[in-house]
Amino acid sequence: MTEYRKKLIEVALPLDAINAASAREKSIRHGHPSTLHLWWARRPLAACRAVLFGQLVDDPSSWPDRFPTEQAQDKERQRLFRIIEELVKWENSTNETVLDAARREIALSLARGRVADGEGTERDQEVLVDGASMKVIRKYLAEVAPPVHDPFAGGGSIPLEAQRLGLRAIASDLNPVAVMINKALIEIPPKFEGRPPVGPVPKGSKQTTMKKKWHGAQGLAEDVRRYGEWMREEAFKRIGHLYPDVEVTAEMAKDRPDLKPLIGQKLTVIAWLWARTVESPNPVFKGVHVPLARSFILSTKKGKHAWVEAVFASDRKSYKFLVRSGGKGKPEVEGTVNRNGGTCLASGDPIPFTYIREEAKSGRMGARMMAIVAQGGKSRIYLPPTSEMQALAESASPVDVPDTDLPEKALGFRVQEYGMKKHQDLFSRRQLVALTTFSDLIPLVQKNVTAGAIEAGFGSEGPPLERGGIEAAAYGDAVALILSLSVGKLADYNSSLVQWSQGRDQAVHVFGRHTLSMVWDYAEVNTFAGAAGDIRVSISGQARVLESLVSFVNPVVEQRSAQEPFDTASIFSTDPPYFDNIGYGDLSDYFYVWLRRSLAGQKLRILSTLLVPKASELIASPHRHGGKEGAERFFLEGMSNVLVNMARSLSGDFPVTIYYAFKQSTATNAGVSSSGWEAFLQAVIDANLAISGTWPIRSEKPGRLRETGSNALASSIVLVCRRKSADAPIVSRGDVVRALKQELPLAIKAIQKCNIAPVDLAQASIGPGMAIFSRHGKVLEHDGSIMSVRTALQLINEVMDELRGEEETDLDRESRFAITWFANHAFEEGPFGEAETLAKARNVAVSGVENSGVLKSAAGKVRLLKRDEMPEDWSPLTDKTLTVWECTQHLIKRLEKDGEQAAAELLAKMGPRGEQARILAYRLFTICERKKWAEEARAYNGLVIAWPELERLADGENAGAPGTQAGLFEEA
Repeated sequence: MTEYRKKLIEVALPLDAINAASAREKSIRHGHPSTLHLWWARRPLAACRAVLFGQLVDDPSSWPDRFPTEQAQDKERQRLFRIIEELVKWENSTNETVLDAARREIALSLARGRVADGEGTERDQEVLVDGASMKVIRKYLAEVAPPVHDPFAGGGSIPLEAQRLGLRAIASDLNPVAVMINKALIEIPPKFEGRPPVGPVPKGSKQTTMKKKWHGAQGLAEDVRRYGEWMREEAFKRIGHLYPDVEVTAEMAKDRPDLKPLIGQKLTVIAWLWARTVESPNPVFKGVHVPLARSFILSTKKGKHAWVEAVFASDRKSYKFLVRSGGKGKPEVEGTVNRNGGTCLASGDPIPFTYIREEAKSGRMGARMMAIVAQGGKSRIYLPPTSEMQALAESASPVDVPDTDLPEKALGFRVQEYGMKKHQDLFSRRQLVALTTFSDLIPLVQKNVTAGAIEAGFGSEGPPLERGGIEAAAYGDAVALILSLSVGKLADYNSSLVQWSQGRDQAVHVFGRHTLSMVWDYAEVNTFAGAAGDIRVSISGQARVLESLVSFVNPVVEQRSAQEPFDTASIFSTDPPYFDNIGYGDLSDYFYVWLRRSLAGQKLRILSTLLVPKASELIASPHRHGGKEGAERFFLEGMSNVLVNMARSLSGDFPVTIYYAFKQSTATNAGVSSSGWEAFLQAVIDANLAISGTWPIRSEKPGRLRETGSNALASSIVLVCRRKSADAPIVSRGDVVRALKQELPLAIKAIQKCNIAPVDLAQASIGPGMAIFSRHGKVLEHDGSIMSVRTALQLINEVMDELRGEEETDLDRESRFAITWFANHAFEEGPFGEAETLAKARNVAVSGVENSGVLKSAAGKVRLLKRDEMPEDWSPLTDKTLTVWECTQHLIKRLEKDGEQAAAELLAKMGPRGEQARILAYRLFTICERKKWAEEARAYNGLVIAWPELERLADGENAGAPGTQAGLFEEA
């Protein structure tokens, strides 16, 4: 038995509600803190809020005197669940009533524990008084409760949610871009809480200075708007001539009825679309620079189809681009470059990548304007390029641009092979002019804000922002820092790596993925057009974020390596780097060079290096550490140091929560082939930590599965860890195997009850298995050596495979036949003889399986019926040979064709077979995953994800209790 008071997260969570809120959050943009500035792989705020609450609040079983029976404990648990269910909703993220309910529970748990441990003071007794005021509660959390420390703060999700729950937050990160994001998100707003704006009201603005009270960071947000608008206007005065309107001419309107009403009008340009070019490799067409474009399609919107056509002269030595539109037309040539190389439009000859790369490295790759996107009334229209527009873009003369080098090789980089060696190479000439102009205006903003703050009575003396204070200069620094992040956001849309979305008619920012990859046809946006890429749009979004922040508790934000010993006893919750998935440092240099230029006058310590510090960045980068083995060793040693330091500095009797997610390789009978997960778990073991809980927190929308041959871990596996007991027993390999066989079945059923998606089940199941392994002091092999994590993972997977096989024994014979046949043939034909042999092994005849409606047998061949071949009027109530296989396939068919309500009506008729169909979906997904049948896997994944809603609709009410992990991590 455990000797500590269990926290709620170590026993149970309302996982469905948390996952639903986390997935929904992905589609929320306005006011979401992620819009302050880009950071990679942020955790959903809803999940962070719920995890922190569960980590800090006691489970009712920890207080048997207050909740003496299981019924009483469950009733109290359900009450806490209701708090979480409200807490995770996005619309409640600023609801003080909901937040105060959560804050009170956290304070009560802490105060009760301190009193029970003999550490209580008057402050604790004040909290425990019935009806203690929220003023007392908030002050207690801000001053008495241990701080929450995230040593890999990144985009700030965890520190922000700790602050929202009324707790002090410590946000530290090695990366200066992350530090600046955290400063803007959690450090700066509390310093200026309740202060009115100091900037002049912009002309035409509805805002006035007569507002009586400015709550929270509303005044700061308004100044960001005001000075941001000034900065934009000043930039337009300097470079607006590079962003002219486009006049619709009669020539443009020729063969374009849609343009005739617009002849003579000047329209705002949204973007200029370009294609990179290289000289034709065919000697006959020497000097002809042909376009390299992944696609000539401009828009696929219904009724708005548009595309580019390259029209050659008769000798094919020159060409011009025309824009066609209307109907469902499409270009004769959809593109000239793909994964295999390019095609010369002049000659039709192939252009190998070796030739393209050589031309690019030699500086001979060019770019040619293909089309102009303009705002025509309520919709966007596509116009052909003009020589004047091309010449104007090429006339831009950037000066004093960042001269920093791109890494020769790095995780997530693909552009160096195409002649891009410096950061400035990632931008067009006009884009460089825009970014340098806005960057150079930031120091002027700082001076203007400081002057306005002095006039408003802030005071002119005091320490700079980096060391605290609310003086005028610090306020100027604060507004300048936030607006420098808007310049960073501007860079995300102003690059020659920006693609144009054909379906949305807008530019797509650079970092849609965690890479810097080559883009052949790119969009150069108009940064003054009021659309994506306009700094006004970014600033407006940032101001909305600042206005939405609540619960101002002064935090600590600092730049430091996570491997350094921690100074303060804290509660730790963190989202560490994912082994070799994301090269945070190298990628963030893209923004850092502009942030550093913008804030050069502030002389911040965090911006003192030419590029982001990377030597101690805790990722497994083979390019930095002499190859894969060296990178893995560096990651393991470093992560072990971090976890050891966390265990040493852990405050009180709290667990540690650690998020971990990665793109996992396919699991095999030999084990899970993921060196990242393995290295991370080894670091946990080396730090003398034991796993006391594991939760799959889903943050993606249903049905997400990437291209064939890979799966994406759509959940973060949240590990709950405790310091391992000093008297943890030493056991044998056989002891662990027996414990796995005894305890894993219960654990897997509990996880499936949480309705975890099949795409995540294999990884989530490792958590309970590793909990069994990690609770022991050592596990000895037959030869006396200590069992490694790799071996433990192999054992867990072997037991998991046995459990999957045992699940099949509960199914009807026809379904068991179908599973094995599916694993070998999917829905393709196979020989009758093989089917007959398999049928005998399953104690059934092939004819019997055929009569059950599962397969078709003819001409010596056998195959499973595809879903679209199954009868439309099928019903489990009238099927005399009902099988679980049919139930599963018909549920998927009904779900995909007719939606959730129709599938639920079918489920309601299945009785116990319905739950068996869900379990079968897990099994079939596993087969598809191993076979790399991505499309079929998506069907089973989708069914399981939809299951809670199907049950609710089938039952007429919410069904299924929240998942529980009670007892899963006790010693056998």
